[in-house]
Amino acid sequence: MRRASGQKEIDDMGKFRFIETELPGVVIIEPTVFGDNRGYFMETFQAEEFAAAGIKGPFVQDNQSKSTKGVLRGLHFQKEHTQGKLVRVVSGEVFDVAVDCRPNSPTFGKWAGVVLSAENKKQFYIPEGFAHGFLVLSDEAEFTYKCTDYYDPSAEGGMRWDDPDVGVVWPEVDCPLNLSEKDKKHKGFAEQSFEYFERW
Repeated sequence: MRRASGQKEIDDMGKFRFIETELPGVVIIEPTVFGDNRGYFMETFQAEEFAAAGIKGPFVQDNQSKSTKGVLRGLHFQKEHTQGKLVRVVSGEVFDVAVDCRPNSPTFGKWAGVVLSAENKKQFYIPEGFAHGFLVLSDEAEFTYKCTDYYDPSAEGGMRWDDPDVGVVWPEVDCPLNLSEKDKKHKGFAEQSFEYFERW
């Protein structure tokens, strides 16, 4: 597999700039930041503008995690109660990845990635039917995301972060990668059927 390449702007709606990746439905969001010598203000979500850009939700759960450099979480999905995720970084920097797991998609098995940081303030929308993961590039990072369905531990799924059939090109970090025992044991892309994503 290969990385999906090329991006196009969906719309510049004033408060947000929505940039569509080569993976249909996967969107990079750049907010408008209003700043002066006191600091800054920005909106991070506005339902009507996001819906107009194809990100309709509804979002039912917010999560936040903190990780140290070299922590790699992923690649994760839920087989049932599939989640769309709107992700951003509030402290530090990560490389965030989406992999298309929809068997009927023309980009099935391809991936897209983006650097998210507290400095660039970008967000990444990963729709239902995708695997998701991220690698922490800074000493520490706090990562927050909104989900379109609830977390269900009985529906957990995952694939190898370094699966050669997908070929995600992760940035290099100056420390060993740190994965959970669960993430070390995920099967490869070709070993999974993904029939649960056929409807997306």
